[in-house]
Amino acid sequence: MAMNIQQIDRQGLLRHLREIEGKYPLRFVGLLARGSAPHVFGEDAFDFLAEKRKGLSLLSLTGAEIDLADRLGHPVGIVLRSELHGHDADRVLATLQPL
Repeated sequence: MAMNIQQIDRQGLLRHLREIEGKYPLRFVGLLARGSAPHVFGEDAFDFLAEKRKGLSLLSLTGAEIDLADRLGHPVGIVLRSELHGHDADRVLATLQPL
């Protein structure tokens, strides 16, 4: 599972993430190793760790993934910190690359 943040401009990435945070009740924490969001396919996908804020629904989470994917031109998966537990949390968080 390789990190792929070098594939896009860091300042552009941060700008897109802040715009998504302004539109959806999320706060992005970092980039995860590819495969951390198993519901997203494609080796060129980006997997992000985020914290949910009050009002986040499954519909708004899916909307954020689609919106960010459109902005980045790559599939996007968002893993919520609150949904990670036990061994899975340890495994996924070990790959975290802070923004």
